[in-house]
Amino acid sequence: MSTSTPHARALAALGHDARLSIFRLLVRAGDEGLRVGDIGEHLELAPSTLAHHLSTLVDAGLVVQEKQGREVFNRVDYPAIQAVLSFLTSECCSGVRVHPTEDAA
Repeated sequence: MSTSTPHARALAALGHDARLSIFRLLVRAGDEGLRVGDIGEHLELAPSTLAHHLSTLVDAGLVVQEKQGREVFNRVDYPAIQAVLSFLTSECCSGVRVHPTEDAA
């Protein structure tokens, strides 16, 4: 399976427990976001592990980072996650045609 589309990359990034925890923590933090150190403290992640997972979320377009002085703040990119949710639900209840299978007997 290829993860070359933006939606596939976003969903693949969320498919890891640590990244999902980071993302959900950032959702709870809201628009203010959290510093890298605060995320590590909340989730008890080593700095190198946290950097790897944050990089994956940023590359997938789900998290934006902003440097403020010496600190890096991380926020959820709400329009990006809304686009993924819209993609997943865009054809809700539009119907699916089921073709009857032929009996092999």
